[in-house]
Amino acid sequence: MAQKNTLHTLSELTGYAVSTVSRVLTGQAKKYRISAEAESLITREAQRLNYQPNLVAQSLRTQKSQTIGLLVPGIENPFFATLSGIVIGLLRSRGYHTIMADSQESEQEEAASLRMFQGRNVDGIICIPVSQTPALHDEVSRQIPMVLIDRYFRETTLPYVCTDNFEGARCASAFLLEKGYRRILAIQGVPASMPNQERVRGFQAALASGDATGEVAGDAFSVENGYRQTLAAFQDGQRPYDAIFAFSSTILLGVIDALRTLGLRPPRDLGVISFDNNGFLDFVDPAVTRIEQPLREAGEIAVDTLFSIIDARRRGLPEPPLRQLLIPPTLVVRDSC
Repeated sequence: MAQKNTLHTLSELTGYAVSTVSRVLTGQAKKYRISAEAESLITREAQRLNYQPNLVAQSLRTQKSQTIGLLVPGIENPFFATLSGIVIGLLRSRGYHTIMADSQESEQEEAASLRMFQGRNVDGIICIPVSQTPALHDEVSRQIPMVLIDRYFRETTLPYVCTDNFEGARCASAFLLEKGYRRILAIQGVPASMPNQERVRGFQAALASGDATGEVAGDAFSVENGYRQTLAAFQDGQRPYDAIFAFSSTILLGVIDALRTLGLRPPRDLGVISFDNNGFLDFVDPAVTRIEQPLREAGEIAVDTLFSIIDARRRGLPEPPLRQLLIPPTLVVRDSC
């Protein structure tokens, strides 16, 4: 059996002390003023030997796991997949690995995932919560720094960064009204989720300010929900609505499929608008008008906030001022309404 490569092996091969090798491989060469020549040689030899550090031992020694827990409600949803990709990339750029968990919109699964993160000794947690109360999140955050993203609790001392869902839905609905639509069906996602509740509020606020009627239906951020609600609304050839507002791009896909089944085409027969922006929406015929969420900005703020807390706790300093931010979204106008 081949002997496992260790820091001592690399030290013997390069002629540098074990401490120097360790500092180079943990990204601390500049901090300890290690020469570029030494850094290059050590890195090259480590790559040649396919050296893998003992992360468990390193974690015990430094009290750092170099990992962040990321908890999402449904990775199969393109929105959460895109947001996860952004966060993972930002963490990687800081030299951190990500342990990802999917709560599947279940409070029980969310609790199990948070406990798992505790057991794995992650350095921090970025969480899209699904619970109705922050009790467990508050408890865990006392041990592990935590930042909420995309969703938040109305009463919480946890930092968060989210889209201003109320303003996004109000803006989308107002745009429909400006275009002359007066009977609007809003197809919502998970009713208990914070973004959905805020979108319902924004939709209703816009309708209250204009001469229009509307209805909210649906129960999931899914293609099936969009398809089912659209078929039900236009059954038997009835046309009770002249526009549909889909609360997510997944719901929108179901709406489009159902309209195709019904032989209805936007904007000829009705207007269609959606929350969330995906590049493929420009390739749908017609291209879909939608509300774009500032995902990269939200990801950057969440990561920066998390590391500011991690750094303060490690240094025994007061934590930075609480950040609870709602970022305004953008209306992307296309041809569907």
